[in-house]
Amino acid sequence: MGRTRRLHDVWRLLSLPLLAFLTLPLIALVLYVPPAQLIAYLGDPRVRQALGLSLTTTLIATVLSVILGTPVAGLLSQRQFRFGKVIDTLITLPTVLPPSAAGLALLIAFGRKGLLGGWLDAVGIRLAFTPAAVMLAQIFVASAFYIKAATIGFASIDEDMKHAARLDGAGGWQVFRYVIVPGAWVALVSGAVMTWARALGEFGATIIFAGNYPGTTQTMPLAIYIGFELDLDVALTLSVILITLSFLSLIVVRTILPQGQDTEGQ
Repeated sequence: MGRTRRLHDVWRLLSLPLLAFLTLPLIALVLYVPPAQLIAYLGDPRVRQALGLSLTTTLIATVLSVILGTPVAGLLSQRQFRFGKVIDTLITLPTVLPPSAAGLALLIAFGRKGLLGGWLDAVGIRLAFTPAAVMLAQIFVASAFYIKAATIGFASIDEDMKHAARLDGAGGWQVFRYVIVPGAWVALVSGAVMTWARALGEFGATIIFAGNYPGTTQTMPLAIYIGFELDLDVALTLSVILITLSFLSLIVVRTILPQGQDTEGQ
């Protein structure tokens, strides 16, 4: 017992340098912006536009990621699916691509002279450098977080429960709605929250594919980028807001949702 305690103390001591390095910049940023300044700049049109656009686009992108990603997660959760590793790799790839490469890939695919952009432009649909491009960039880089979590949640459902439901006469949709979703709801919600948080911080793919137009495509990360050159106070205010929202979303995933799962299990 004493040896285990000493080992625990050693690990705690060795963890301090990296933990301090990760925490210090965040604390410094929050302390640098007085609450009065933060409140005052919330009324700035640039801040409100960037905040409103970010919240709107990330919400829509998250909903679309859930709708479109759920079937993919259901497919990947099948243990004997032949091409599961290939599809899983394709889904994960955008999360590790350099942001500039992701933005260029979207532009070459959906830009006016891109692979599909020419056909879309012919029928009057323009995606690049519009709010739709912002959402497509967010889905491209963030949907994997939901799909991964949902896949784990779906795969964790006991096969006997699904089999019993089928024996009782439940169809495929009923099994999904009344057995799979209730059993995997924590994974689904946590995946959706993580997708939203990742989309909220998306920058590189967005600035290349959607541009940086105030009131149209300028999300909070893009406003921070331009604000660093033009108005540091705006950039600082948006940074604090972004950190706060991201922190709260992680708190939901790390604390509230696991507690909900434990409570339900009890």
